[in-house]
Formats: sequence, C-alpha cells, structure tokens
Amino acid sequence: MSTPRTVVADSRPADTAAEPLVSFVDTGMTFDGGTTALTGVTFDVTPGEFISVVGPSGCGKSTLLRLASGLESATEGTMTTSTDRIAYVFQDATLLPWRSVRDNVMLLGELDRLPKEERERRCTEALETVGLTGFEDHLPHQLSGGMKMRVSLARALTIEPQLFLFDEPFAALDEITRERLGVDLTQLFAEKQFGGLFITHSVSEAVFVSTRVTVMSGRPGTVVDVVDVPFAFPRSPELRFTPEFTAIAERVSRSLTAAHK
Repeated sequence: MSTPRTVVADSRPADTAAEPLVSFVDTGMTFDGGTTALTGVTFDVTPGEFISVVGPSGCGKSTLLRLASGLESATEGTMTTSTDRIAYVFQDATLLPWRSVRDNVMLLGELDRLPKEERERRCTEALETVGLTGFEDHLPHQLSGGMKMRVSLARALTIEPQLFLFDEPFAALDEITRERLGVDLTQLFAEKQFGGLFITHSVSEAVFVSTRVTVMSGRPGTVVDVVDVPFAFPRSPELRFTPEFTAIAERVSRSLTAAHK
C-alpha cells in the first residue's frame, strides 16, 4: 500500500510559516480526582489546517477542546493560543427553543454588544453561507436535526472565528445527513480558511473533512500517529469511494487498532 502522505498531488498545504492558532507542547491534563486524561500531547493547528482527532472514548479528545477554548488549564506541558476569535460547536445544536433562527444566530453578537445593523449583516451572511436563507423566522422545533446544526454553525460564523472547535458535531445525526454536512463543512473550510480542530469517533468522517488526522491512544491519551490527507478542498461525496481515500482510512484504522493491543 502506498504511503498516505503521497497518495495524490492536488493537496492545498497550510502556510507552515504562519503562527499556530493553538499549540500543544507536551501537554497533559490530570483532574482533581486524580484521573489523567492526557499526557505528552504535541501538535499545532495553523490557519488553513483542519485537524481531526480520533481515539477511543475517554482518551481526552474533548479535553483537548476544553484546553484550546480556555475552559480548562493544562497541568503538564503547555497549551497556547494566538487568537481569541474561537468558535465552539457542540454535538447538540444548543439552540434556544423560544427564539427564531434569526434570533438564535444573532445571539453571540448580542452578547458581544455589536450594533444591531452589524448583527443583522453577519446573520444574513452566515445563513446564506450554510444554506438557510428563507428560514429566518422558523423556530427550532420546526427544523430537522441537520438544519439545527446548520443554525449552530451559522451562529458560530457570526463571530468571524479564526479557530473552530468541533466536539463531534454530527454524531447524533443519521448517516445521510451526517455525510451531507461533512461535504458542506469542507466547502465552508475552503471559503473561510479558518483553523479547525474536529473531534470524532468516525474514521471515515475524520479523513473526509481533514487536512490531517491525529490518532490518540487510550487513556491517558497521547498522540500515536499523524496522517496527512492530501485531497483538495472542497470535497465531493464520491471521494469516499476512491482507492486513495480507502488507503488513508485504512492507515488511520490500523493505527487505532495497534494503539489498543
């Protein structure tokens, strides 16, 4: 099998000279109760990189996001960020049920005390970006699961993030919707050029949306493999059926298996 790093030639490499948006250096996290979730984790996310992290439950994947967002502080090594424009997208869309799509999307702007005209401009642009123009007055209960997640993405876009943190955002959706949103996410990434850190249990999803996949061991989680994904963005659904895609997914799966023997 060919090495995944050289499968295709049409990759769009990140600017390696750019300052990392988030940098983990020998990072570890031990909680007050004595549980060590992470140890010795080292990797960066730079502008134009979309990094997925895969690993077993309890290996500290979500802890990485909490460290990157500032919700937790590392107890070992260092974790630094170079931006405060950070968007966090959860598995649940976390929409306020009594607010319309428009008002949900404008919520972060309200909290940041942006002028109303600016909030409305960003809302309109974000809804257009995620394909929800025309649904501004709908309430969350009138939306499908996939549409709710699009609203969550639109809301995050209104802060014009440089760094996007995704905590299994599509895990609760059916497979068809999940794959469709994966395609949409690659389009969004191609347009906005943010840095992305994406947590998932799905190897296929990780490979499809990423420029690089980081494979974690069981708890305490540490990096056991890093696999480049050199396909151009945006990506089409047909990519999943190519031998090149299969080869990279197999490499990631083998690394996961080897880490847990």
